[in-house]
Amino acid sequence: MSRKNWALFITIGLLWGIPYLLLKVSVAELSVPVIVCSRTFIGALILIPLAIHQKGLLPALKKFHYVLLYAVLEMFVPWMLITSAEQKISSGLAGLLVATVPIWASILASLKGDKTVWHSKRLGGMIVGFIGVLLVVGIESIKSQVNPIAICMILIAALSYATAVMTVTTKIPEINPTAINGLAMAATSLFYLPFALASLPHHLPSMKVIAAQGALGLLPTALAFILFFELLREVGSARASMVTYLNTAFAVVLGVFILGEPLTIGILIGLPLVLIGSYFAGRKLVTQ
Repeated sequence: MSRKNWALFITIGLLWGIPYLLLKVSVAELSVPVIVCSRTFIGALILIPLAIHQKGLLPALKKFHYVLLYAVLEMFVPWMLITSAEQKISSGLAGLLVATVPIWASILASLKGDKTVWHSKRLGGMIVGFIGVLLVVGIESIKSQVNPIAICMILIAALSYATAVMTVTTKIPEINPTAINGLAMAATSLFYLPFALASLPHHLPSMKVIAAQGALGLLPTALAFILFFELLREVGSARASMVTYLNTAFAVVLGVFILGEPLTIGILIGLPLVLIGSYFAGRKLVTQ
């Protein structure tokens, strides 16, 4: 990848590592439907006017059936599955299972004819990165709760994420990504609205929670998706999906420095492995 793409890759990893901190603040006072509905509503408020300015909204509306399919695969299904599963397994195990997204993305890319995803350097990088995620998350944090149904739910969510990205790159690659995500977030917000209304808090949330929700809507929901789609168009779905490793690592590291969570040997060893694995899995291969 070029320097620009590496900058995008690292920035997206950071932006998608932040939500875990913000959600920890929000869940103390808000239900999951309220959190999802409000963050996607904020995201749609930002992205749809931007898409109109870029003259991308009308073409996206003409392909709305694909945009809706993307919304179902990227937001409706995985967020419901992950939220339900995390009630039965640890967040560490959930994070590790979500990190299978690059593996699913590589399988899907291979089925579409991209055999470079199984090149020894990229495959080795993927394996090293996954081992790094395992060490960063910590074996001790995932071995205490093993629920087969919950594990399957997370794996289906990871496959859904990978399929969502593949859907966009194969079905509507010409459509403005800002418009795609703006409409997808609007649809997601509407989908969750009845559940959010049924679980509204009985009092106005604190300013800390309101600020956390605003940041959730602006940074990992609106801005990160804009940057991710730019990276996706540059490097393809298999390599772009490697950012999942990085955001898991960032989430753990931010927990250490901001929430005071313990700095383990696994983090010290695993984080460099995530970076090394991401580098080799993300390298552009020269074919003869």
